[in-house]
This record gives sequence, structure tokens and C-alpha cells, in this order.
Amino acid sequence: MICSVKYHFVVPSKGAAAAAAATCLSCEENFSSGAASATGKKSSNLVDVEGHALHGVFHCNGFGHLLCVNGLEMGSDLTGHHLMDFWDRLCVGLRARKVSLADTSQKKGMELRLLHGVAYAGPWFCRWGYRFGRGSFGVDESMYRKAIQALQNLPLCLVLHHLSTSDHSIPLIFTKYQTLSDHSLVTLADLFHFMLELRSRLPKEPSVDPHNHPGILLETSCRWSPKRIEMATRVIVDALKRAEFKWVSRQEVRDAARAYIGDTGLLDFVLKSLGNHVVGNYLVRRSLNPVTKVLEYCLEDISTTITNSDGMIDSNGKFSSSKITRFQLSKDIFYLYRCILKERKPGLSSSGMLTAVPLATRIVLDCKHLVKEFRQELPSRAMEGTAEIFCTLQIKDKDRQPIPVPKPPPELFIIRGSTTISELKREVEKRFREVYLGPRSLQIESIVNSNARENDFVCREFEEGGELVFECGVDTEELLAICKSSGPNGHGYVECACGAKDDDGERMVACDICEVWQHTRCVRIPNSEEIPRIYLCNRCEQDIIFSPSLM
Repeated sequence: MICSVKYHFVVPSKGAAAAAAATCLSCEENFSSGAASATGKKSSNLVDVEGHALHGVFHCNGFGHLLCVNGLEMGSDLTGHHLMDFWDRLCVGLRARKVSLADTSQKKGMELRLLHGVAYAGPWFCRWGYRFGRGSFGVDESMYRKAIQALQNLPLCLVLHHLSTSDHSIPLIFTKYQTLSDHSLVTLADLFHFMLELRSRLPKEPSVDPHNHPGILLETSCRWSPKRIEMATRVIVDALKRAEFKWVSRQEVRDAARAYIGDTGLLDFVLKSLGNHVVGNYLVRRSLNPVTKVLEYCLEDISTTITNSDGMIDSNGKFSSSKITRFQLSKDIFYLYRCILKERKPGLSSSGMLTAVPLATRIVLDCKHLVKEFRQELPSRAMEGTAEIFCTLQIKDKDRQPIPVPKPPPELFIIRGSTTISELKREVEKRFREVYLGPRSLQIESIVNSNARENDFVCREFEEGGELVFECGVDTEELLAICKSSGPNGHGYVECACGAKDDDGERMVACDICEVWQHTRCVRIPNSEEIPRIYLCNRCEQDIIFSPSLM
């Protein structure tokens, strides 16, 4: 069912404003002169200009699509949040029923549907009520939810344990934000959620103290003097140096330090205080071994890294949020996003439950079609004695057989108390002919869910707010014009190895023998390559190879 009218709503950005103005002038000149293009093509119009800050379209049946949102990074004067707030108010004001969008939003090279999926269990558009609509490559909502949960519940101790040997920057980043957080960061969701929330609280201008230098942790509220604490700290660091930067259990570190420090209480206090702190040019890392469940220590030389930390370590050897800039935080988020979620690290690809990270990431990225359903409140009655009834159609052919076409969304009718069933039928016919292009020969024959007679009053037969389904017949030729084939190009059907049975909007190729459509990604045709002029699916290829008549 194709709507007869649709409305475009456009907010031009800086770059598109001049092009939009020129396009409007061109359209006015063509309209006033009545001249057509010499090539026979339609003249360009406002909605064809690319780079709008916001572009949405509404159909006259209440269904809409958000085509693009471009915030500050794309040259707009408004942020993405302001544009979405405006769009949401527009949808409510226009009484939208359902709005869809394709979430391809990115920020600094990161797909937000993946980043926010891990941090907030939903896409960036989730804060405005948009949810999973449909997935590509055979992905359904259950698969999507399980993939999100798998990424969110990934233990940080496992990631740290398997990546620390090949990448020394990741433990430093973990330590930095664990120190800043007032609660323990246990899972990957905890880390990304904290980092994104911290970024929203940081001032736009960086706050850097040029006189700041890393120092040794000293506690004043204890029974040991700062000099003894400093001496014990040096002994422990020296013991970790002799371990050649390998992970050592707490008991082994304590035993090695006891040869120089006899006070075991002092050693226990310093070992507890040294967890994930900077001492000189070294970072003392502390982590719970995920296998043995034993607390372990490791020393890391950050003499080259500490010079690039923009003064983020306070005088006690701990990271300070007042020393972190938005730029540094964004760089850390991108680094973790790339190393953990996007790239196949050797430590992740061969480590038990971490092997599921690439698959879960791909499933989340394959779910970009989102929808939001708006709850419509019944309008206030214009006068007493009226009622609200929802009506829709069930289309049948000449032989009164149901046609596999989805029922159009129900339309709201405000009727008087004296309205009869016959009068309501005529109103329904008129309304649906106005809303949809076809079929124009629509004729309502009966009510599917009622046995009411033509002269019965509607208010007496049906409850207010109820839904009536009218059975209607249409001309067969008009049905052929409005029924859509399941194939992406109007012929064939979809049957891909990923399980997809419908066109999901992804790049596809059709077999030249059986005309079955399959995803190019699933048949291993890279997006960088052109689709071959002749393509055979695996089944037809095997039939040709083993066919006796062709031997």
C-alpha cells in the first residue's frame, strides 16, 4: 500500500544552506516558466541536496523515516542532541505512529551503535525511544540482545590478563580510570559507561597544571612515618624489578621484601596502598588472577608514556580527573574501542570466552534498523454524542481469497451517535482512497469481525476505541501494481546462507540460473570489488559440475 502524499522536513546546515537556496530559486524559475529539462530529467529540488543538518519524511498515514542527522562534526550549528530533541517534538506534534531510521552514526571513527550498545545496552538513539527494528544478515532481536550482553559482561580482569603482555598501554588506561572511579569497574560495560559519563562532565577547555609531577604515595593517617613508608615502597619496587616485569603473587613479593623490612604490618599496608599507583617512572599494577584467584603484582616501565600523559597524575601518584582533558579521554575511548572491539588481537582470539567478541561485535553492527512507536492519545471530543472508532482493511481478490498484503494501519474515525454502518463504510472507502494511491477501485463489502446490518447505528454496536476490519475487493490488475515481489529487484527471492529470507537493504547478488538473491558478504564478494557479470550460487554450480548431461 503506497501513500499518496509524503512531506519532507529539512533543516539545512551551513554548507547546504547556499545550495538549498539556489535549488529553491531554480525550482521557482522552472515552475514559473513551465519549462522541462532538455534531458527529460526532473529538476533538482531541496530534498535532493546532501549534507542537511536534519532530514526527515512523513507519509500521510502517520509513518515516518529519519533520513539523516548531522551534528557539529558535520558542519552544523546544532548538536546531534538538539536536532534529535527537535525531531522528537516534531513527531509528537504531527501525531506520528511509527518512525524508522538506519543508524549509521559515527563519532571520531567509532560506530555509536556498538560503543553505546556496550556502555548503555542500546544505541545512541535509544535515549529518544528508538529500539531494535530488524537486523541484517539473518540477525533477529534475540541474537542482538545476547550479543550486547556478551560484550557488556566481559570481565576486565580477563581482558587485562590476556592483552597486557602484547599491549602495555591498555593496563595503564584501565588503571587510570579505575583510580578515578569511586566504585569498582568490573566489566567492559562499567568501563565504557564510566568513561562516557566522565566525558560529559569534563569542561570543554582543558585544565592542565604545568607544575604537576608524579610522586610516591604517602599516607599521613597511619602509624608509620612517611620516611618508613617511602623506604618500604622502594624495597617492594626493587623486588618487582628483579622479577623482570612479570606477574608475581602477593606472597612472593612480601617474602622478597621481608629480607629488608622486618615489620610485616608495614609491608601489608604498603602492598595494599600500592595497587595501581605510579612510583617514579614505574606503574605498580595489581590484579586478581582469573584462574588461580590469587592477587598478583607487576611492574611496568612508563618512563616514555608518562611524559605524554598531560599531567594527569597528582602529587600522590594517582590520576586526577581535573588533569584529564576531553581530547585525552576521547583518545583513550577510541584506543580501547579499536583494540578490544574492532581489531582481532592474538590474546583475545584464543582465550576461551573472549573468542566470541568478534562475532558479538559483528552482530551488533548488523543491527542498524531502528524504530520508535508513538502512543497516540485519543483526541478530545468536539461535541457530546461522538465516539472514536479505528478502521482498517482486509484486501481480497475477485474470488474472495485473502491477498498476502499487510493490512494498512487503522485510521481513526470520529463518528456521531446517529452514524449507521452504511455511512461508515462510505467514509472508510473515501479515507483510504485519499491516503493510498491504489487501489482506486476499492469497494468495501462487509465487516470481518462483526455481523452488524447496514442500518444499525455504529455507537450501539461497537465499543469506543475498538477496531473494525472491513473486507474489500479490488481489481486484479491494480493488485499487481501494488503487491511487491520478495526479490530486491522485483523478481526472484532471498535465500542466503546467513538465514535471511527478505531483502534487508544490504548489498546482494542474484544467481543467473535460479535467480536466488544472496548477500555479497556471505558469498565472499568484498565491497571493494564489483559484482561479477555472471554469478552462480553454490547449489547451481554443484548441479552443473555433477550433471551427467554436461559430462
